Amino acid sequence: MAIVIAGERSGVGKTTVTLALLAALKARSPSDQVQSFKVGPDYIDPMFHSHITGLPCRNLDPVLTSEDYVRSCFTKHSQNAEYSLIEGVMGLFDGATGKDDTASTAHIARLLNVPVVLILNCASTSRSVAAIAHGYRTFDPRLQIAGVVLNRVGSDRHLELLTQALEPLNLPILGVLRRQDNIAIPDRHLGLIPTAEMSDLDGIIQRLAHLGETCFDWEKLLPLMGSPHPPAPSPAGEGEQVLLPYPIGRGAGDEGKIRIAIAQDQAFSFYYADNLDLFREMGAELVPWSPISDRQLPENIQGLYFGGGFPEVFAAELAENKSARESVHKAIASGMPTYAECGGLMYLCDRIVDFEEKSFPMVNIFPTAAKMGKRLTLGYRQAIALQDSPLVNKGDLVWGHEFHRSSLTESCDLPLYSLQGYESSLQYSPEGWQKYQAHASYTHVHFGAQPYLLKKFLTTCKKP
Repeated sequence: MAIVIAGERSGVGKTTVTLALLAALKARSPSDQVQSFKVGPDYIDPMFHSHITGLPCRNLDPVLTSEDYVRSCFTKHSQNAEYSLIEGVMGLFDGATGKDDTASTAHIARLLNVPVVLILNCASTSRSVAAIAHGYRTFDPRLQIAGVVLNRVGSDRHLELLTQALEPLNLPILGVLRRQDNIAIPDRHLGLIPTAEMSDLDGIIQRLAHLGETCFDWEKLLPLMGSPHPPAPSPAGEGEQVLLPYPIGRGAGDEGKIRIAIAQDQAFSFYYADNLDLFREMGAELVPWSPISDRQLPENIQGLYFGGGFPEVFAAELAENKSARESVHKAIASGMPTYAECGGLMYLCDRIVDFEEKSFPMVNIFPTAAKMGKRLTLGYRQAIALQDSPLVNKGDLVWGHEFHRSSLTESCDLPLYSLQGYESSLQYSPEGWQKYQAHASYTHVHFGAQPYLLKKFLTTCKKP
């Protein structure tokens, strides 16, 4: 009941193909439930998925969660859908390390026992495409490569050469996209521009739907997507099988809802759908507000939640809203439990310095500036808590992910975390801030397999 859209490498058109398929499916039958998934820790691509399908896109990441969590999340959210599509990450076998394919698209395809549709970049090649396809199909015989999509095909003659080359492999061609079919979705320093900022989004979706309807072999695709592909069983001894993504009860919410103000606007939009569900499952009421346009925090709240996003792009608007900044500062200084990730950390700093060296005042909880730069910090992190916070106890090991182009101008005297990359040979480095009851870090966290973190935060929020 699902296919994985994979690429031979990054930049071959996975997102375009996925969005075109999703848009065409919804255009064909608007009442059908189409569930999408995204491999890895991405935030922005899922926004486009959700805009098309009307359903939250779910991230599948065995490093941030676990293999069992990936299986249970997929099962829970795909079981009632007519169609399910999974967008891969990077190249098919690219993951957290070069030693194996952990956290890669291939890893997820094996875990869920779903067929792979491989996108090939055909620009500047003809018969060699067969060698590429053959290599990808035989590299891991446990995978089922259901067919290929030929992207950036230059002409009818080019397509003829490609078809002739692939014919001996008996590998179905499921789609053909010409060079002129490329639909440009604007991007910037952290990837695509989020949906909330795009004025012509509906027009782009309409063009994607047309692309999906005209460029794919639906007679071959639909039966493939409708066939049952139960997830592969969990190997014995590999850990407890989680039947649902939320392996705990309502806990903190038994005695009433805990009101958490969540920053949601153009500056703060990086939230995993499963995290928001888990907040509610554990008894929280998420109260949306905008640090850009709302003058004050919502009333009668017991905690603050700032996700990531693009505060550097909207630094002028955030700075101009002085009353909101003062409201946040007063709440945190009075001891309100606060959890802030990446962009949220930047907002709680003294100021943000953008790419043009312009400085904008922020909430000023932490005596440091968040300064934008060219260097991209990216990767999975093992975070060892160096002190207690509303989220962690000293000594806790938390899995997370970093993705940012800013850095802090001052270091914290007592850092929140000691960070290490995915592979143990990398050095530990200090990161994160804790002040009053505010936990702030560049490290993005998925609570799915670490629900005790959220339980601790909500328990702290309940205390008088």
